[in-house]
Amino acid sequence: MAENRSSTRARAKLCHIRGAAALLPLMLAFLFSLPGAAEAQSALKKVRLAVPTKSVSFLAFYVAHRKGFYKDEGVELEPIIMQPSLASTAVLTGDLDYNGAVTGVIGAAVSGRPMKAVLFTVARPLQYLMSKNDIKDARELKGKKIAGSSPGGTVTFLTKLVLKNVGLDSERDVFLNPMGGTGASRLAALESGVVDAVILESPENFLAQRKGFRELIFFGDVVEFPQNGFGTSEKKLRENPDEVFRMVRATLRGLAFSWDKRNHDQVIDIIMREMKPISSSLANESLEQVMRVITKDGSVKPESIQVLIDLVRENAKVTRPVTVNQVVDFTFLEKAQKELGLR
Repeated sequence: MAENRSSTRARAKLCHIRGAAALLPLMLAFLFSLPGAAEAQSALKKVRLAVPTKSVSFLAFYVAHRKGFYKDEGVELEPIIMQPSLASTAVLTGDLDYNGAVTGVIGAAVSGRPMKAVLFTVARPLQYLMSKNDIKDARELKGKKIAGSSPGGTVTFLTKLVLKNVGLDSERDVFLNPMGGTGASRLAALESGVVDAVILESPENFLAQRKGFRELIFFGDVVEFPQNGFGTSEKKLRENPDEVFRMVRATLRGLAFSWDKRNHDQVIDIIMREMKPISSSLANESLEQVMRVITKDGSVKPESIQVLIDLVRENAKVTRPVTVNQVVDFTFLEKAQKELGLR
């Protein structure tokens, strides 16, 4: 009898242990559902990056984001669409962490604001001058209306430089309307006949061609200067260098992934998800174009940076000389390149 009672107690204890074990997953799930526990579990820091528009030229960011490279670095990236000049102001006030339009970063630095670019993902401008089909040469735009990008934006400055290259004065020979907005809205202005030519990025340039419009100039054939990447405040560079380095390393992984031909189908899928609605054929054409201008290791020639500096100085009427070292900090990039075997 004593043996039976002992056996009964043992079975009861075993059942109690099994019951507690069955409840353990539910208890853990409840604990992780609490705000503090979920934050501890993820251990990700929210980082806000501004980009001026949805464009395939930001491919490195899209790839690094979709493939989880930022999360690998402990970063929960929050992309925010914002005008480059406004984004630089937001970075300096601490409302944003990074400005993904290095033209805006360098523009701010040239004006004497404490910002620096740290990485470049695009070495040449990925813009196209598209026109009505009956205009066969850019010089035929004399007396015509052109829709550019945002007022005071670098693309507007660049348009003036491109027009000058074909012998047109943007002040006297054409009506340059820096209308801003999206590529789709500028294309709509061309379709409606409000303007005779527009500045578009990919994939809108392909959409324009399919609607019967003509590509007059690919800006990347005319001038070489960096357009995308990211920069931040000198304060962040001093006070949070580890975060800056992790952002650089993750973005470099996005570039490397994009360049690897074995990842072609995955990259196309990412473009389609980011730029939707877009067909696979249009995504393929866009990828071919962006591969003409993106960098392999996040760096560009100092001379091309100086071209951008001088262009910004001219338009901002800054008379003092500004050097590359005053607007760029390559320390983080060089360290990440070495770690990833990209140098």
